[in-house]
Amino acid sequence: MTKIKLYTVAVLSLSGVLLYGQETPSLITNEGLFSVSPEGVVSIEGNFENTASGHVTNDGMVIYFHDFINDGAYGITTKGTTSTTVFTVEGNPQRAKQIAGNQLASFYNIIFDSPVSKVAFDLKNNIDAAGLVDFQNGIVVVDSTYNPITKVSHGMFTFKKGATAQHMGDASHVEGAIEKIGNEIFVYPIGDQERYRPARISASKEVGDVFLGQYVYNDAAFFNARQNTVGVINSINDTEYWIVDKGTNEQSDVLLTLTWDESTTSAAVLTNPEEELHIVRWDAKQQIWVDEGGVVDMSTKEVTTIGTVKGYGFFTLGTVKKDWILDGDIVIYNLVTADGDGKNDYFIIDNIKNYPNKVEIFNRWGARVYETTDYDPKGDGSTNVFRGYSEGKVTVDKGSKLPSGTYYYVITYEYKDANGSRMIKKAANLHLETN
Repeated sequence: MTKIKLYTVAVLSLSGVLLYGQETPSLITNEGLFSVSPEGVVSIEGNFENTASGHVTNDGMVIYFHDFINDGAYGITTKGTTSTTVFTVEGNPQRAKQIAGNQLASFYNIIFDSPVSKVAFDLKNNIDAAGLVDFQNGIVVVDSTYNPITKVSHGMFTFKKGATAQHMGDASHVEGAIEKIGNEIFVYPIGDQERYRPARISASKEVGDVFLGQYVYNDAAFFNARQNTVGVINSINDTEYWIVDKGTNEQSDVLLTLTWDESTTSAAVLTNPEEELHIVRWDAKQQIWVDEGGVVDMSTKEVTTIGTVKGYGFFTLGTVKKDWILDGDIVIYNLVTADGDGKNDYFIIDNIKNYPNKVEIFNRWGARVYETTDYDPKGDGSTNVFRGYSEGKVTVDKGSKLPSGTYYYVITYEYKDANGSRMIKKAANLHLETN
């Protein structure tokens, strides 16, 4: 008969745990209290069900070898950091492991480990993680269909503030939507059709901001319905896209990084990525793809820019027409030596005063250190310019002198000519010397 193995019996508390039947695997049902202290290790070798009357608190380690169903209270001690939950398998399984239920299950550290291909873990439960999620092996597929009992989707994977992920790859990631709470740098462990294609965000303004991330591959119908582009865009990566969703209609800017991969990214946008590749966004209001700019890192195959997210944001990669980039004779000097010698003492952007503009500067961790509109209105550096101090509306250590190093700027301005008005975004590295 399948049973619960108690490795450290003294620190485990059980009440109302029932084992049914002689089949393999057996059903293990919790109808009362089930708690594991920080030193406890428990392995459950049957299908586990936490019923509506059940209450589980895991501050140690619990290993689930078969299906997990939660309809009761399931979590960790408040502010606890000792909990680890392992979803794994035994033998040579042929089907996906079910993680299901109608009540939220809260975890700290989670380990996913299963050799089943395509769908190793079928997530039909809303779960959250506050610590480290280790994708050792196996793809987690989120069931986003509507659950009439909970009035939300059957499945959702939420990373709480401070939570991170590791060991992602083509055989170990999440397919479907992931929520991220918090304003720290986060790499979404996402992919589709056994292809790992992450997105990275940072520099969200609010600690409690929630952003949803998802990757979709080979969705021709999506691009067939979204073909219009602004004039500066030359071609669109029409084989893949990312969703970054704010979840509300409040606008928020994030530092967004996407990658390219020759196995998934349209060849049409990879002819000259270093010079032409940008991030583009589908503007639902205008029904058009717009240029979001981008700094290309050839060594990591990454493109980074500021992405404006309001409600659903659909992003992909695209190429831009190089001869349109310098409209308005804007000239940017990417060196600031804030030493008072009269040379490069501030961030010089020639002719920016002639256009409505916004200037943002970020450090290498993606934290916004400077933000302003109407930059250098007199064109002589006397007012409203960046001099190596965090002076913007949303800053890190406002008013303090920033350390020397490489920063990242994003300049957005409105340009008008005989063809009409358009927004132009420039993004690149800024070198700051304050010693």
